[in-house]
Amino acid sequence: MCIRDRARTVRDAWHVFVKEWRDALRDRRTLLVVILSSVALGPVLLVALSALVSSLETRAEQRELWMAAPERAPTLVNYIERQGFTVRAAPPDHEARQRDQSFQDAVVVVPASFEADGAAGRVPVVEVVARSANARSQTSAARAERLLAGFNQEQAQWRLAWRGVALSSLQAVEVEPRDLADPAARALQFTGMLPFFVLMAMLYGALTAALDTTAGERERGSLEPLLMNPASVAALVLGKWAAVTAVALLIALLSVFSFLPGQWLLHSETLSALFRFGPGEALRFLLVLAPLAAALSGLLMAVAMRCASVKEAQANASVVLLVASLLPLASLLQQGAEAAWHLWVPVLAQVTLMNRVLRGEAMGAGDALMASALAGLVAVLALAAVVGPMRRAALGAR
Repeated sequence: MCIRDRARTVRDAWHVFVKEWRDALRDRRTLLVVILSSVALGPVLLVALSALVSSLETRAEQRELWMAAPERAPTLVNYIERQGFTVRAAPPDHEARQRDQSFQDAVVVVPASFEADGAAGRVPVVEVVARSANARSQTSAARAERLLAGFNQEQAQWRLAWRGVALSSLQAVEVEPRDLADPAARALQFTGMLPFFVLMAMLYGALTAALDTTAGERERGSLEPLLMNPASVAALVLGKWAAVTAVALLIALLSVFSFLPGQWLLHSETLSALFRFGPGEALRFLLVLAPLAAALSGLLMAVAMRCASVKEAQANASVVLLVASLLPLASLLQQGAEAAWHLWVPVLAQVTLMNRVLRGEAMGAGDALMASALAGLVAVLALAAVVGPMRRAALGAR
């Protein structure tokens, strides 16, 4: 292809891009729904996270322990209250209410002979009644078990001290925890799903535009007249693909930058102190997402171009949506450090890099380039898969 032909292809592709971009903006109802959902994504997610962290902090500050018939164990109640907890009497039907989840805290059940057994040197059996299927019940059960373990240790120390045994002989080592995680890494425990939601918003934005510019035009009967224009098939494909990619990038831009004002809505001081997402992090998110937007746009177009209607295209594109939504789960199921193969899988590679940004780590120029190159390869293959059906449709139109 000579330079003049290439210039003509680029010029025709630009005209097609402008036409498709205007068509995408003309469908104001669909575009408004997508844009509003993207803009609201950051504030809604951060408000939900803030509410979750605030509820956890509130329960931690309450420092309550529920006990059945606490009057049976005044020694245990005294110890628990000295640890700064308040002992509350559990309802008589706590087991039934725990089963139907109307009562969600764990309950400590002591026997009637608790004090007598302790005075006689016998070991009373204390039950911690909880429902493991409930996260709140599990948390309160773990707290109750820690308090009971502390009570056991204190009683053992007093008994040995009464017999003249030095308490220091019971402690072989002194444990001092030291946390190596920085605030950004700790915040990732709550904000690790943000890249996933940004990715899905961008994917659904590209889906709407990709289906409309391929299967939608074929269903409306406007594709054949377009193919009868003197513009080459390559120019048509490039123009349509550029328009779909631009829509996807617009959605990604709105989704990412919505987290900046969304931070004003954080009510949890802990999350506000840990979560730091500024313009620099937002720009790095966009650099990671841009090649993926191009790849997903081309892939959705390749799927939709082989369909005769938008409904059929939506059914076939659901496979792409399913795969793209399942790939990030690999990083959640992977315990410990990220695996090297994560960077060789499109979508998963971008999620991995965005998690690095949230942790405050460097993305790594080599890793970012490799992820972009793989996404670019997917885009090229997808465009090649679009050109074939488009060329056949052009020959049929002429």
